[in-house]
Amino acid sequence: MEVDFTGKETYQDIFDPNCYNNMYYGPKSGILVTDGFLSFALKKLHETFTLRGVKGDVLLDIGHGPTIFQDLSACEAFKEIIGADYSDRNREYYERSLRNEPGTFDWTEAIKTVCEMEGKGTTVEQKREKLRNTVTKTIKCDVTKKNPTAPVHLPPVDCIMTLGCLECACKDLDTYRNVLKNISSLLKTGGNLIITEILNCTSYLLGGKRFSCLSLNAEFMRNAITEAGYTILDLDVIPRKYDKEQYDLCNHDSSIFVLARKVKDV
Repeated sequence: MEVDFTGKETYQDIFDPNCYNNMYYGPKSGILVTDGFLSFALKKLHETFTLRGVKGDVLLDIGHGPTIFQDLSACEAFKEIIGADYSDRNREYYERSLRNEPGTFDWTEAIKTVCEMEGKGTTVEQKREKLRNTVTKTIKCDVTKKNPTAPVHLPPVDCIMTLGCLECACKDLDTYRNVLKNISSLLKTGGNLIITEILNCTSYLLGGKRFSCLSLNAEFMRNAITEAGYTILDLDVIPRKYDKEQYDLCNHDSSIFVLARKVKDV
């Protein structure tokens, strides 16, 4: 189902972090759990930061929303993680989740999965502490601006990660291409970009409201990222495990993971 573009102020005003996590990441029936996305993302991130050796001083997590699972492997490979999101409510919830405060979503199952993949005998509490100590702050970010973190000017970082954000922030494909260039300005040449998106999705439901989603495919993603000055190191797509009832809530048909290295400014 196609809907009018959902602007950033709607996310600021009515996006409910806890409702989103429960609906999309609930351990038993979350849409992005049952469709295979979460396990896919955790596996690919683990591979990226261990087998592929992506590491450095600073990683910028753009559009983290209310989730922390994406940082669980990254916190072992980077000295510092900086969060960035447009929504004040999401940034506050993200910080509360890092502290595992009462009333926030329980990420225990995802943490256990990552600890098992790492195979170091790390406990859930040890992983929570490592993550809490590695994420230093989260700042306001608008990816549609030339400097997305303005008025803050960050030194170029070693890695940018953005999971399921840009397809919601962009109203059309040209905007997506421009946004890739905007966030690239925050990344060192030779640094790494990690992107996941759900593909061929036009909208998703949350709290009784439909939010727009830009319909993307793997060919567009490959071309747009390359044109933005990157060499693609890994591109992987998994089909969605189909569920009619959940498909009506969020109508994607697959998920993509991309790891790319910045070779030039465009």
